[in-house]
Amino acid sequence: MQMIFQDPFASLNPRMDIGTAVAEPLLVNGIASRAEARDKIATLLEHVGLSPDMASRYPHEFSGGQRQRICIARALAVEPRLIVADEAVSALDVSVKAQVVNLMLDLQARMGLSYLFISHDMAVVERVSHRVAVMYLGQIVEIGPREAIFGNPQHPYTKRLLAAVPIADPARRLQKRPVSDEEIRSPVRAPDYVPPVRQYHEVSHGHAVMI
Repeated sequence: MQMIFQDPFASLNPRMDIGTAVAEPLLVNGIASRAEARDKIATLLEHVGLSPDMASRYPHEFSGGQRQRICIARALAVEPRLIVADEAVSALDVSVKAQVVNLMLDLQARMGLSYLFISHDMAVVERVSHRVAVMYLGQIVEIGPREAIFGNPQHPYTKRLLAAVPIADPARRLQKRPVSDEEIRSPVRAPDYVPPVRQYHEVSHGHAVMI
């Protein structure tokens, strides 16, 4: 398992060139010799759409999207089966975000990766995920296949998340979208508050909502 974090600049050592950064997990874990690591670095950089010649550059010499590609290459170095992407594209511009998401999907198809993709951007979640879990106040309030969550949302918080997704088509922007008026539980809790044990209601096969 490996991680891809929200801020690629904070994830990279500013005093370490990116070749060294990508090679570090290989060398620390004894997976490759230095010569083998150099070859692996070139391959990984090509996998994420960067030139192997960039290995001697430092993080400040790259754009935000390029830095996130470097972080993806570093995550791939130890050949993980699962990658946890924690808001991995939320700090990127819209066009760059789309490129990085497409890269992640391409790598998933080519390398058989699984992603645990954490995001507040439901448009990106719909693009990436096969199964979706919606969390509110630290609890999963709705879970199910992508088609069920986006096509038949049940929990008030899920409905409001979907209503907040911007509409790209200018012709549809003036259309009114219904917003759920169902009350969402307050996050304010007394110090001695003990939350009740809640159950899940199965809406359809694999689709459950907290009641």
